[in-house]
Amino acid sequence: MEQRRYPGHNHWFYESQTSPHTTQAEPLVPEAALINDRFLLGLQQEAVSLQPLLQASQPLLLASRDLCQLLFPDRVTATLTHTLTLYDRLSTALTVAQVAGVQRLCNHYSARLNPLPGPDSSRESNNRLTQLTQYARQLAMQPELINAAALKALDVVGLTEPDIVTLNQIVGFVSYQARIVAGLQALMALPVRWLPGITPPPDASCDGFVGKPAWTPGVSPLELRYASAEQLAAITFCQPRPDLTDAVWLLAHDASALYGWQTLRQRITPAPLLPLAEATCARVLGSRWAFHFFPAEVRDRLLQSVDDAAAEASVEARVVALAAQLTRSPERFSAAHLQPLVTEGWTPGAVFALVQAVAIGNWNSRLFYALGEAASPSR
Repeated sequence: MEQRRYPGHNHWFYESQTSPHTTQAEPLVPEAALINDRFLLGLQQEAVSLQPLLQASQPLLLASRDLCQLLFPDRVTATLTHTLTLYDRLSTALTVAQVAGVQRLCNHYSARLNPLPGPDSSRESNNRLTQLTQYARQLAMQPELINAAALKALDVVGLTEPDIVTLNQIVGFVSYQARIVAGLQALMALPVRWLPGITPPPDASCDGFVGKPAWTPGVSPLELRYASAEQLAAITFCQPRPDLTDAVWLLAHDASALYGWQTLRQRITPAPLLPLAEATCARVLGSRWAFHFFPAEVRDRLLQSVDDAAAEASVEARVVALAAQLTRSPERFSAAHLQPLVTEGWTPGAVFALVQAVAIGNWNSRLFYALGEAASPSR
């Protein structure tokens, strides 16, 4: 959330904890909280010309809506092992939406967050919310900033292993949502950014992309003896995926999110150039683990420089350029970035499939990096 400084205070506090006003200010767009489709946020009704495309994409969109309801329900009951409140979840989502710069998401999560009671004004609660916000901002903006110390800081302020897994899934999901919305708005020739954005960070260093990277769980994985039936079912569902072999017992701390994420991945229609788009996301964001699972010819094209790969005169270069732009700056993504592929003869369905691959690649790369690579010995 936005931080403000009030006269008489020598420190920064969250507005919800220090505001002297007896009535809470309304969000800029209060109706954004009441929208029925909490994934596309009204785009399906506006995109009259894209209705055939959206109808064909219903399996993926339904899985995405299910994840919205799962991660951001109307009510959350905190327990000793799952301490994230609805305020924590929506505050994190708003932070990621602000980093992405997609105003439609900012309006929605701000409007849903507005009426909720914030945490108390104790030092412990302030430290906890500060750590949640800082971690979410770093993972959304530049995953390479996350390291073992960042995960340890979450543990210090009282987050449990299931909390940390859920927090990373929330950041990944909103990063995915932002890029789907940005891609659809570009297909509709609508601007994504209504307010000035931020300067994108540099791409990850090429160091460590050669050879098989190390993956060390950042928090303790789930133990078989403590696994519930739901957790075991989610683990079984994910077993065919080779990239989840080392991660599945860690991600199973939040079995519902794991099951929903894997369901979503299965519903993205495979196409020849989609692995190149996902590999571009991993290369830009620095997920050596995700990058390792793509074919060698794909990795070789991107290894030294994404911009050099995008500068070539080929359709593959145009795919790389689109994936890099949507990953780095979704708030600046527009119809102009789609035009080179449209000129090549790509249909709206093919372009949207590419957007889906970039969006899920952004989720995968952040999740794998933060929960495994950040804590590896090489870091």
